[in-house]
Amino acid sequence: RLGQPAVVGEIAAGLLLGPTVAHGAVASALFPTATRPLLAGFADLGVALLMFAVGLEFEPGVARGPNRGILSTAVGSLALPLAAGAVLGLLWRPGGSATSQAGYVLFMAVAMSVTAFPVLVRILEDRELIRTPLGRFTVTSAAACDVVGWLLLALAIFLAAGGHALARLAGLPVFVLVLFTVVRPLFRRLAARGHSGEADLVLVVGGVLGSCAATEWMGLHFIFGAFLFGMAVAGSGGPSWAAGLHRDIEPVGVRLLMPVYFVVAGWQVNLPGLSARDWLVAAAVTATAVAAKFTGSFAGARLGGLDARQSCAVGVLMNTRGLTELVVLTTGRQLGLLDGRHYTILVVMALVTTAVTGPALTRVAGRTTTAAVWHRIRPAREPNSAVDLAPQPGTTA
Repeated sequence: RLGQPAVVGEIAAGLLLGPTVAHGAVASALFPTATRPLLAGFADLGVALLMFAVGLEFEPGVARGPNRGILSTAVGSLALPLAAGAVLGLLWRPGGSATSQAGYVLFMAVAMSVTAFPVLVRILEDRELIRTPLGRFTVTSAAACDVVGWLLLALAIFLAAGGHALARLAGLPVFVLVLFTVVRPLFRRLAARGHSGEADLVLVVGGVLGSCAATEWMGLHFIFGAFLFGMAVAGSGGPSWAAGLHRDIEPVGVRLLMPVYFVVAGWQVNLPGLSARDWLVAAAVTATAVAAKFTGSFAGARLGGLDARQSCAVGVLMNTRGLTELVVLTTGRQLGLLDGRHYTILVVMALVTTAVTGPALTRVAGRTTTAAVWHRIRPAREPNSAVDLAPQPGTTA
């Protein structure tokens, strides 16, 4: 009804099922303490399956061709928000925090710079833009940001925890090599037999969990492992085989388990506990996050050859934070980098920046919300120097 992606409603519902309403009485009645660890496990499984499905959407060659502005967009959308987050970390720190200053500053830089890759994909799907050059361009740029963001988050965790896990990161190149030289050929043989339903699903879920365990052991978040596994599997078979896997995973991973994750995250958010001064701080943090991300993404896209309107659309879409931001913030809360007040303020920022993406995109593109609107937008230079945002022949919006 409000033109928002479903994820905004899921986040809001998670907040309402926490201590925000009736001091947590609703949450206590619906989710007794004994059941919460089980729900947290289901939530993690949902995130892992979602990230595998997102990785499965990547096709070989997506970042090649005319999309030469992807690198400049990714750099721009990271550099300025990282700097803004570092300054914020120096000026705004929880009282009594026992973690290192460097670890907290780097964590805040990451928290201000991430783009919610899964949420961005869902917004583009809702707008029927996911298969257009605009969708591919933005998704690929966001993926590059996510990869760097998770690596920086791992470094922040290392600095906050004392550095005993950094040596394990040396296993990451080996892990990636195994995925793309051993796992991908194995799944290519499997895909040659055609989609076999339950058998394929069992192997995929086992691989996702194993990949998650590997990256978690390395000090990276487990969803990074699920995403890499999805990318490895994506190049194994044809579109029909990947579509079959996606159809099997989506009902459970996305439709059933993901809302559980938002409920679990909402248990730690207490909006009535914020004072008037805290709400002013939340407004300032949100404005800083939006301005830094939009300006950096816009500048990077312009340097990559996109015209002003295209660059505005990219800047708006890259401001989506939603799920990825919640994962980062929950990690910081678990590590003691954030107290309840800081966590709540940053969750408000994540919700607001995600909620404004849809209306802002409509403002840039006009009231039409389907891919057809991009027929009216043309590159600033010759077609090969920018992204032609009109759907390509043979593609389905």
